[in-house]
Amino acid sequence: MKGRVLTIAGSDPSGGAGIQADIKAVTALGGYAASAVTALTVQNTTGVSRVDPVSADLLRAQIDAVLSDIGADAVKIGLLPNMAAVEVVASALRHLDVPIVLDPVLVATSGDALTLSDITACLKEKLIPLSFVVTPNTDEAAALTGLKVKSARDLTLAGRALLAQGCGAALVKGGHLSGRHVVNSLVTPTGEHVLERVRIETAATHGTGCTLAAALATGLAQGLSLLAAAMHATDYVHAAISDAPGLGAGAGPLNHAIFDF
Repeated sequence: MKGRVLTIAGSDPSGGAGIQADIKAVTALGGYAASAVTALTVQNTTGVSRVDPVSADLLRAQIDAVLSDIGADAVKIGLLPNMAAVEVVASALRHLDVPIVLDPVLVATSGDALTLSDITACLKEKLIPLSFVVTPNTDEAAALTGLKVKSARDLTLAGRALLAQGCGAALVKGGHLSGRHVVNSLVTPTGEHVLERVRIETAATHGTGCTLAAALATGLAQGLSLLAAAMHATDYVHAAISDAPGLGAGAGPLNHAIFDF
């Protein structure tokens, strides 16, 4: 076991996304997963019907309990249900010298809004500048940058706009775009890298963003470079989708327990 990853995210009772997906991914990739729950959600493969935020003081207490004892080599941030959560997380991590992977969960794969629109401004002010890498999908990238993200080229432009907001790098995900290949754009201050994989025609897409960000954080916690961690995470998610168990009536979960990829 190598690499301690603290995931700060919402709980998904169906097990495909959020804290549950993160813990599965980190464990499958050989890391140690700890967690701080930001919200209890009611969701499954067909959608999200309820989000109950955890109180700000309880969220802070969870984070402090982990960092003061277990510690962390990387942090992955997912669903932050309100501005109080954003502010607490930013305060708790401000002086932590490890890579922070921010997955700005603004819209679930099902299309259900998970957070209020005014959180976007709070993320831009409080957390994006603290982040080693930000991993938005096209909708989230558009919300954070004000740009239209409709093509592979737009992914890179959005990534550059996010760098201008203060993050160290951006991995802008193109899974919602059309085409035979899924294209993600990794944008850093020194250039851009296109991570392309053949699109798998499947409904098993629940929790893909959470899983990719958790896998990326695991690679960073284990000492991989950003590019190597991003490539490894992309391969892992692609394999987990390929071997999905076929559960649920909607966007089904991945097989996080995949090891041979």
